[in-house]
Amino acid sequence: MIYGYARCSTNEKLQDINRQVRELKQQGATDATIYLEYESGTKINRTELNKLLNTIKTGDTIIATEVSRITRSTKQLCEIIELAKDKHLKLVLGSFVVDCSSELDPMTEGMLKMMGVFSEIERNMISQRVKSGMENAKAKGKTIGRPPTTADNIPNVFYKHYPKYKNGEINKMEFSRLCNLSYPTIYKYLQIIEQ
Repeated sequence: MIYGYARCSTNEKLQDINRQVRELKQQGATDATIYLEYESGTKINRTELNKLLNTIKTGDTIIATEVSRITRSTKQLCEIIELAKDKHLKLVLGSFVVDCSSELDPMTEGMLKMMGVFSEIERNMISQRVKSGMENAKAKGKTIGRPPTTADNIPNVFYKHYPKYKNGEINKMEFSRLCNLSYPTIYKYLQIIEQ
């Protein structure tokens, strides 16, 4: 069986995972055998990756568009390589093919581990640049993060339906649905205007 694994660091509204899915399908995976994950590659305990690793059987193939999609942790990559060796799996990570159906060539294993090291270094460098940029912005007096919500920047649709909520005609869940806003957002807005 050919399984695919596609991962983005943030949710589907912020990052498009379709390019990965398309490439996985071109290599033989199907909608039923592709696992989609929206988590950081540094997170060790990922739900969909764990499901995939618990589903695979001896002789199966796992495809990802690159090593960093599977993991950005060298330690976890080494664990996946060991699992592949134990179950005689074939790993296809971008253009790099690791066939563990027979004994794994030490040079191939070493190259794969080096790719994992570079992936982890890349992630650490990105993180370091972000932190440095934030510190630089703070030093220049800029505010970091989302601006605080005030009564002035609450959307009009909230105020339109607020009297119905205040009079007990609708509950918070109905209020949320009418405004097309999440329940926590409605709760936050209520706290702001009722203080």
